[in-house]
Amino acid sequence: MSRYALQGATSRDLLTFGGRVLVHGNRAELEFLFAGARVVDCPRDIPPEQTLPVRHHPQLAAVRWPLTKEQFRCPT
Repeated sequence: MSRYALQGATSRDLLTFGGRVLVHGNRAELEFLFAGARVVDCPRDIPPEQTLPVRHHPQLAAVRWPLTKEQFRCPT
């Protein structure tokens, strides 16, 4: 299974939360959630226990998984 991570624009470090690399299995969804962020393949030498799926990030607690773009539509 592929894992994708967010990379800092200036530092080029992988973004973390609580010391764990933020990852997601779907590149397009990660790019949608974090528009404008650089999404890269997560290095294979980073073990799963050192990663945190973005779905478990506290600021994404209100998001229903699996993602649907309808969740993000602005009401008209």
